[in-house]
Amino acid sequence: MIVHGLPFSFIPSAVLPLSLRRRDWLRWAVAAGAPLASHAQSGTATLPAAQSLREELNAALKKKQPLVVMASLEGCPFCRVARQSYLSPLHQSGVDIVQVDMNSPQAVIDFAGKATTHGQLIRQWKIAVTPTVLFFGPGGREVAERLEGATLPDFYGAYLDDRLEKGRRAL
Repeated sequence: MIVHGLPFSFIPSAVLPLSLRRRDWLRWAVAAGAPLASHAQSGTATLPAAQSLREELNAALKKKQPLVVMASLEGCPFCRVARQSYLSPLHQSGVDIVQVDMNSPQAVIDFAGKATTHGQLIRQWKIAVTPTVLFFGPGGREVAERLEGATLPDFYGAYLDDRLEKGRRAL
């Protein structure tokens, strides 16, 4: 694809309209064989749902790692690609990652030990785009810049690795 006279892969994502970036991500996802059905129906990789952010954060900090939280939306094809191709392999390698679902009434304990829901956390964290990946350190404060939305797939893994490393250094 040619944009502004340059091959698409050479255009920084910040220059491209979000709709074009998402279309390119979706084309890449389909070409990579990512199923477009719900992850629960398709049998693709999943992440554990957040149950107690306080306990999950403590477990991550014992390993000198930030707690990685993926904000997801049921049926989101971009979330599915991020989860299946990047976050689930990290989780399987030992990185503490949990998922919080937008609009979900599922109960969860927040970092302060108070009962809330996944949907309320999404609103509290002011998340408007999925997937959004957050990196939490001591006290439940963010220790690296959020990875928001579906950036160009060629760079998503590098952006994720960079933020995870920044989170580790911040601990």
